[in-house]
Amino acid sequence: MSHSFTTPFSSLPKILPIFPLPGAVVMPGCQLPLNIFEPRYLNMVFDVLGADRMIGMVQPDPSVTDEDMTPVCRTGTAGRITSFSETQDGRLVIVLTGVCRFDLGEELAVTRGYRRVMARWERFAVDYETDGARHEECHRLYSLLRAYFIRKSMEVDDLPLEKMPVTSLVNLMIGQLPFETAERQSLVEAVSVGERLEHLVRLLEFKLAEPQAQGSVRRH
Repeated sequence: MSHSFTTPFSSLPKILPIFPLPGAVVMPGCQLPLNIFEPRYLNMVFDVLGADRMIGMVQPDPSVTDEDMTPVCRTGTAGRITSFSETQDGRLVIVLTGVCRFDLGEELAVTRGYRRVMARWERFAVDYETDGARHEECHRLYSLLRAYFIRKSMEVDDLPLEKMPVTSLVNLMIGQLPFETAERQSLVEAVSVGERLEHLVRLLEFKLAEPQAQGSVRRH
C-alpha cells in the first residue's frame, strides 16, 4: 500500500548494501525483524539510517563455494528500516518492511566491513502494482495451507487467510513457511503474483505428498 513514507520506484537507490542470511527474505509489504550484533552489520545499519534506510536481504547460494567470500543468490529482497531500538548489550533490534525485489548487479568494494552491489530493479516494477484480481488457484492454496499447518503443528488459527489480498498472502507465506533455501529462492524469483501463487501451490502439494516423519520410537 502506498503512503507518504513509500519510496517511489523511480527513486530506489542505485547502490544497495546486502545482508546475506539463509532463509531471510522480506517480500514487499511484509516485515522482517532482525537482531544486529556483528560490527560490520552495525556499521551498515548506522550508515543506512543516515541515508535511505534500505537494506538488501540475500540468501547465500548453497550451490556455489568460494573461500574468499560467501556466494549469494542473484536475486534479493529489499526492505526499509521502519523501526529500531538499541539494547544495553550493544545490539540493534530492527524491523525491515519489504519494498521491492532486485537483481544483483556489479559488486562494489567492501565498505566498513559490509558488501554493496549495484541494484537492478527493472524486472520487479510489478512489486509496485496493486493486485486486485482473484486467482483460480486461491481456494486450492487456502486448503493446502491449512493442511500444511496441521501437518507441521503450526498455530495459525487466527490467520484470516480468505480475507487477505492474494499478493499479501503469497508474499507472507514465502517469508514465513519453513522452506529450504533453494525452494524459497525459486519463489522470490517468480516475477508475477500469478507465477508465485502457482509455484507455491505446487510446492505445498509436493510437501504434503512427502511421507510423514516417523517418531523416535521404533516398532519391531
